[in-house]
Amino acid sequence: MPLICEMMNIYGRGKESTWGHCSIYNRKLPSGFSYRRLYLQLDEGSLSFNANPEEGISYFISKGILADHPTEVAKFIFYTRRLNWKMLRIYLDERRDVLDELVSLHNFSNQFLPNALREFFRHIHAPEERGEYLETLITKFSQRFCTCNPDPVRELGLSPDAVYVLCYSLILLSIDLTSPHVKNKMSKREFIRNTRRAAHNVSDDFVGHLYDNIYLIGHVAA
Repeated sequence: MPLICEMMNIYGRGKESTWGHCSIYNRKLPSGFSYRRLYLQLDEGSLSFNANPEEGISYFISKGILADHPTEVAKFIFYTRRLNWKMLRIYLDERRDVLDELVSLHNFSNQFLPNALREFFRHIHAPEERGEYLETLITKFSQRFCTCNPDPVRELGLSPDAVYVLCYSLILLSIDLTSPHVKNKMSKREFIRNTRRAAHNVSDDFVGHLYDNIYLIGHVAA
C-alpha cells in the first residue's frame, strides 16, 4: 500500500507541468488525499473553463483547488497550459483584477522590447480587433516593461507613454511585413520616420533595431 501511495504522489507531481500552480499545492493535504482525484478534477475544471470561464474558475474554487483571490487565479492561469486562449481572453477582459495580477507575474528584465511583447502576448492573447481592451493590454504592458527595466528605460529616454507608442508601431509593422495582402511593405526608413513623429525622444538607432527584429523574427502578437 505505501508503494501505491508513493506512485500516486509521483504521478501527481508530474502533472504539475500542466497545472503548474494550484492553491491546494501549498496546503497540508489531509490523510487519504488522492492525487488521482485531484487531477481528474483539474481535467474536468479545465474543460468547464474552456466552455464557460466563470463556471470553470468557480468549479476550481468549490473543490478547494483554488483560493478565491485574484492573485491565486492569476498564478493558476499563468502556469496552466490547458486553458483555451479565446475563453481566457474573454475572462480577463471581464476580470481586470485578475488581469492586473497576471501582468505583475511577468518579468521583462533585460528583454528587448519586441521580444518582451511577444512573451506578453503568449500569456495574454491580443484581441483580433483594435479597441479598449487592446489599449488596456498595451498600457499595462508598457508600465510593467518600464518597471522591470528602470536603467535601460532611463538610458534610452523612454517612458510608459513612449513604450505604448512603440508597441502600437510594432503591431502595425508586424501586420505590414507579414500580411500577404500588403504588397508595398514599409521600409526601415519609413518606419523610423513615422515612429519619430510619435515618439520624439527615441533614437533612430533604437527604432531601427526594432524594425530589424520584426523583419527577422516576425509578428509580436501572432
